[in-house]
Amino acid sequence: MARILVKEKIAESGIELLRRDFEVDYLPDMSREEMLRRVGEYEALVVRSATKVDAEVIRAGERLKVIGRAGVGVDNIDVEAATKRGIMVINAPQSNIISAAEQTMALLLAMCRYIPDAVNSLRERCWDRKRFEGVELYQKVMGIIGLGRIGTLVAQRCLAFGMRVLAYDPYISEDKARRLGVELVPTLDELLAQADFISVHLPKTPETYHLLGEEEFAKMKDGVRVLNVARGGIIDEDALYRALESGKVAGAALDVFENEPATECPLVVHPKVIATPHLGASTQEAQDRAGLMIAEQVAAALKGEFVPNVVNLPVPAEVDETVRLFLPLAEKLGLLLTHLVEGHVDEIELEYLGELANHETGVLTVATLKGFFEKIVFEPVNYVNAPLFAKEKGIAVRETKSEQTRDYVNLIMVRGRRDGSEVAVGGTLVGLSNTERFVHVYEYDIDLGPSRYMAFFRYADVPGMIGKIGTILGNHDINIAHMQVGRRKIGGEAVMGINVDVPIPDEVMEEIRRVPKVRDGKFIQLW
Repeated sequence: MARILVKEKIAESGIELLRRDFEVDYLPDMSREEMLRRVGEYEALVVRSATKVDAEVIRAGERLKVIGRAGVGVDNIDVEAATKRGIMVINAPQSNIISAAEQTMALLLAMCRYIPDAVNSLRERCWDRKRFEGVELYQKVMGIIGLGRIGTLVAQRCLAFGMRVLAYDPYISEDKARRLGVELVPTLDELLAQADFISVHLPKTPETYHLLGEEEFAKMKDGVRVLNVARGGIIDEDALYRALESGKVAGAALDVFENEPATECPLVVHPKVIATPHLGASTQEAQDRAGLMIAEQVAAALKGEFVPNVVNLPVPAEVDETVRLFLPLAEKLGLLLTHLVEGHVDEIELEYLGELANHETGVLTVATLKGFFEKIVFEPVNYVNAPLFAKEKGIAVRETKSEQTRDYVNLIMVRGRRDGSEVAVGGTLVGLSNTERFVHVYEYDIDLGPSRYMAFFRYADVPGMIGKIGTILGNHDINIAHMQVGRRKIGGEAVMGINVDVPIPDEVMEEIRRVPKVRDGKFIQLW
């Protein structure tokens, strides 16, 4: 009988479920030292957020087959170390979505009606009705940034209050927004200019970090109110503080902070701020749901059954070796496409050319979708849920194949289409070492290896452009490791792709975009 260590408190129903088929030690008070001594006795480990399952713990867990996280994130688990050991990491990504949405609404209402201050005032025996005159939600404009699962639930609840709901989410189709009764705006600026309330519901990524900063607050309505029950760091806290002080922002409700615990953050004591200590998932129902969900999945994993929420789901064993070699490249092509399309697509077409066309390529399509969604959804993306995200967002996925290919033995082309426009990327493996190459970007042939930091520029093909872009990068101590240029005809448009050693700051990219004849430029962090 397999043994399971439940290291933190989870729902009793989850413990009971596990005990039906396994030997369970429920030891929430176990010290780290004792855990390191004993974790080698168990096939499964169940934790929440407080237990750090780092490489040391994973090395000590000689018999571990599965690690279950009773909650959404897996930040406290070294997923890479677990993957190297062949240990399955599982989470419960949908356990808290209702709780997070309701926390947003609770903070919204409390902020509008000054509930915390009014309660404290009355506790001090003060009857001051005039001081706490609030504002209604009815017929006000709620701006939701991020219309994923939680953002959708918040939108539905705001509509029930008679609000007009705007949403900015470049990865959501207009059709889905229309079905929800939500007005989808094409730019963040448009939402900022119209909204009376703004609520963010986004994953924290390099692209969303400080998404709402000094410039964005300046574009908002005077007297706007702002909420964040998503991730700390999406709102620039210093910029928010200044906007509150100036009166630009009438109030803020925050459940998450850039640095937690946030006891020293000046925002938590600001008179216009309602702050809670990251309570989005802190309901009895969410915790029970997370505990039961993770117990069901850990049990399924130990029994060898299907598990839907594996963070590090391995490639199916039956995948042909030729196809398996292309899986990492397919993920990178999906990531590259995400950056280049910068928003929703109605269709993703995958074209397999050459010898690959004779193989079952469905897993490559899933790998591409995994890469495409990796940076735009809350939950970790894997080989099971990637197609579900495409379906959820209304994206049609098509495969085409041809044994004929012009320049390469094998080629993968990925095309994202929207409103009649198309962005295409292509890649292949070359040489005896199967080196990854990007060989098509936008509508141009190019030959560039993937790297962590890359940039692509489109510009008029006139003399001196390479030198101008390179000079700007050099002036800012940014070293170009490799560079390739693609073009269709002399004097037309060209694309330059570069690998760089360090990230290119936004202000440097903007300086390059201001160079005459430069059409656009995009910096990309692939991993």
